[in-house]
Amino acid sequence: MNNYKIPDGTEVYWDAVLYDAEDKQSQNDLSFYLAAAKKARGPVLELACGTGRLTLALARAGINIAGLDVSQAMLEQARKKAVKEGLKADLIRGDARSFRLKRKFKLIFIPFNSMQHLSDLSSLERFFASVRAHLAPGGRFMLDVFNPHPHYLVRDSEERLPVSCYKDPRGKEQILVEEQYSYDRAAQVSRITWHYIRGRKRFASKRLNMRCFFPQELDALLRYNGFKILKKYGDFNLEPFTGASSKQIVICRKT
Repeated sequence: MNNYKIPDGTEVYWDAVLYDAEDKQSQNDLSFYLAAAKKARGPVLELACGTGRLTLALARAGINIAGLDVSQAMLEQARKKAVKEGLKADLIRGDARSFRLKRKFKLIFIPFNSMQHLSDLSSLERFFASVRAHLAPGGRFMLDVFNPHPHYLVRDSEERLPVSCYKDPRGKEQILVEEQYSYDRAAQVSRITWHYIRGRKRFASKRLNMRCFFPQELDALLRYNGFKILKKYGDFNLEPFTGASSKQIVICRKT
């Protein structure tokens, strides 16, 4: 039996039903990853697939796709949705830092800032090695992370700002999520707490740690871990990456 070491500061992902309700809010990355999956012309692997927002959408489009996640709760939610729709997608429990699937993929991607949960160099090196080991000849590796903005790195750690509001999936009230943010400059980690409020009462507080990858640092990490950057975009409309871009969207191949 595998003993999975869960990345620190990922408590927001352990209530899959609550996460799914929030994740229904608009995301603009589906068409980008769907186009890449179609272009790959072969098996696709999504890392940190969560409750299957992208994995199931790609399966719906006829893509041969597998999704891997370390959270059993998230995978169970994804499987329920797949069964309900009659979708075929291989949903696997595994750690993105050390997975071994005995098959290779034409496209591997880790979307929605998920790589930012790998905060230390050892985790990143093992993660990149696992990706390289599973890429088929000519395969592509894609990721998207935030482009760190100085405004967020100097926020008042006592300040709480609303980040989302959605209907309670287990009731009729609205849930408001307020964010408290502090930046660990030594570790380059944003240490975030989400406070969940139903009506006027806070019912949960959960941590979310996210490593910040500065643009030149990210490029160097990829290069020194065996990848060549083919394209780097600043948004999902394929605009070139600049200092003003909010995202770093990278397409690589193995060197």
